[in-house]
Order: sequence, then C-alpha cells, then structure tokens
Amino acid sequence: MLANSATFEVTWEKLPDDFVLDDEPVDNINQPPLAAALTESLVFAGKLPANALTTTNYGICATLNNRFVVKAPDWGYVPAIRVPRDDVIRSYTPRLQGDIPVIVMEFISDTEGSEYSSKPTYPPGKWFFYEQILQVPNYAIFEPSTGVLEVYRLDDSGQYQIQDLDVNNRCWIGEMNLFLGIWQGSRENRTGYWLRWWDESGELLLWGLELTIREQQRADGERQRADGERQRADGERQRADGERQRADRLAQQLRDAGIEPQV
Repeated sequence: MLANSATFEVTWEKLPDDFVLDDEPVDNINQPPLAAALTESLVFAGKLPANALTTTNYGICATLNNRFVVKAPDWGYVPAIRVPRDDVIRSYTPRLQGDIPVIVMEFISDTEGSEYSSKPTYPPGKWFFYEQILQVPNYAIFEPSTGVLEVYRLDDSGQYQIQDLDVNNRCWIGEMNLFLGIWQGSRENRTGYWLRWWDESGELLLWGLELTIREQQRADGERQRADGERQRADGERQRADGERQRADRLAQQLRDAGIEPQV
C-alpha cells in the first residue's frame, strides 16, 4: 500500500558537491547499448532539443522528509533544463533545475523486483519514487532477453496504470510525440530485442549506421539510374548512326543505278 501524499514532504534541492553517489557498475552488458540506441535515434532525427537532457544511469534527485533520495534510471528524457549543463554534470534535480522527466525506463536487472518496488519508507523503491515523488508521467520496464515491454502512465489519481501496446507492440508517448516500441535485430555486435522510436506516421527513427546505409543505397540508386540514362543515350546514338548509315547506303545504291537521290 502506497503512502498517502500527505504523509511525506518533498522538496527540491541541489545535491551537495560532497554527496557520495553510487558508483557501482550497471547490472549487465545490455544496458549501456540499449540506452545509447534510444538517444542516438533522437539525435539523428532532430528530436533532441539543445536544452533537453537524456540520462543513462545518472542520478535524478529529490529530498524526501529532509533526506536526499537519488535514483538512476537506465534511461530517461527531460524535455528542458533551465540551468547551464555544467550545473547538472553529477546529478539533476527536477523543478529546481528544469522539467520533470516525461519518461524513465528500467531494463530489468539482476536484482529481481527492484523495478517494481513501491516501498515508501526511506530509501523508497523505484516505483514509489517515480510515481509518488517525481510523478513521472510515463514509466517503462523492458526485459531485453524476452522483448517484453510494459509502459505505465500516471492516471488522474496519480497512480501508474499499465498501457496496452498496439498491434505493432508500440505505445504512444504523447509528451514526445513518438511511439515507443520493440524492434528485433542487430546493432554493435548484439542481436536481440531493442527499444526504438517511431514517429506519428509510423516511420522508424533510424540510427546513424542505418542512415549511412540508406544514403549509400540512395546514392547507388542514383548512380544506377544515371548509368541507365547513359546506356539509353548511347543506344539512341547507335540507332541514329544505324539509320544514317542505312540512308547513305540507299543513296549510294540509287546513284549506282543512275538515279540521283532527292535530298
């Protein structure tokens, strides 16, 4: 049972410079490439504004009953920060330094159940922190090995409710004007399930290598079309030369017969 919002006080304070952050490594080898892939496609699609912030295992802070709480989601998206980026090198405090994240993601870790922890006492669980403290509108939990994606959205009562994925295994994230969904394939020597973005028309936001391949294919297509045009032009010239040669032969045959061809 979650604690009522009246039972705790949340304030927004900058993390002290001497606050010791958790420097433990991430849970598994899949987490960094999954997070990097989400950010990369936003960059190449021009959907990452200059003052936006994407986070990867990076501390997002709040003060709960005068005690600092820091959680580091595997990936998060903040639409806008209102301080210089140097001020958020170590951590980020929403409301004080910018917007609340519109989505945070956890890739299911080796610590079973931590992504679903609604523990309200200090230190609070991840679910409780994102839902009740930060009030992040969208919370995604992804299982990379099976490709299972759960997306939760805050309802009018301030509780997370699971969202139905569409027939393409995607969920609309309105604050980003994008679909978040599951894609299966290979990147950076990892073959498996990935989280990816699609725009409102259903077009996949591509990674840098995919854009390079698409541009190479486009260039190859242009080159093939140009080659085809040259071949057609050469064919027309050859046909014209053939017609001219036939006309010359006919004219000579007429002269040999004592007939002057009409020009």
